[in-house]
Amino acid sequence: MATRSVVLDTETTGMPVTDGHRIIEIGCVELIGRRLTGRHFHVYLQPDRESDEGAIGVHGITNEFLVGKPRFTEVADEFFEFIKGAQLIIHNAAFDVGFINNEFALMGQHDRADITQHCSILDTLMMARERHPGQRNSLDALCKRYGVDNSGRELHGALLDSEILADVYLTMTGGQTSLSLAGNASDGNGSGEGADNSATEIRRLPADRQPIRIIRASEEDLAQHIARLEAIAKSAGAPSLWQQLAEAKAQA
Repeated sequence: MATRSVVLDTETTGMPVTDGHRIIEIGCVELIGRRLTGRHFHVYLQPDRESDEGAIGVHGITNEFLVGKPRFTEVADEFFEFIKGAQLIIHNAAFDVGFINNEFALMGQHDRADITQHCSILDTLMMARERHPGQRNSLDALCKRYGVDNSGRELHGALLDSEILADVYLTMTGGQTSLSLAGNASDGNGSGEGADNSATEIRRLPADRQPIRIIRASEEDLAQHIARLEAIAKSAGAPSLWQQLAEAKAQA
């Protein structure tokens, strides 16, 4: 069964949580089997306190905007059902997990006040620090490093940041990060002087896009392919690489 992951981000009135700061925005997107499903959870919250000016400068969510928004108690069950049992992918997980646990604790829901008992946690900041020691590993820095488009990120926002983090995570864990197949080097391998080794920008495709059409080889195509391999083998005096691999697979 494909792994279900939820990429999650929060915005808060400030920090630390021990000073009474609260969550004001939660954004989550769902991944199943490394594919964005299009399902998401997003809500702004009334925190019953004002945000620090410094925090507003980061996320741009004003106290006036939050008037009339639901409180965490009103969305807690829906939120918990969305994340329950999933692998949570979070950048700097200790921050977000601490605030989420606090919100459940304030409700008296102590069975939910440690979400690590209900979800596994993958911290992309820790992952990035292991892969790129001594370098900047903020979300913006990772976007630049991996060629992920964050042009719409003038301010932090929980849903936008979770979507961007999903792209970063998939690129970080997918192996190849540069889609360039050729550079400007004279030897043709893209590694010489003047070569452009920057990663090709990764852009998200909509989850509801039409599936790619798969065109399978016909019997005639397969016959022509076999004939071509036999011609190569006759010319080279030995079976082609494709034939050798097919024989090895058949004997395995």
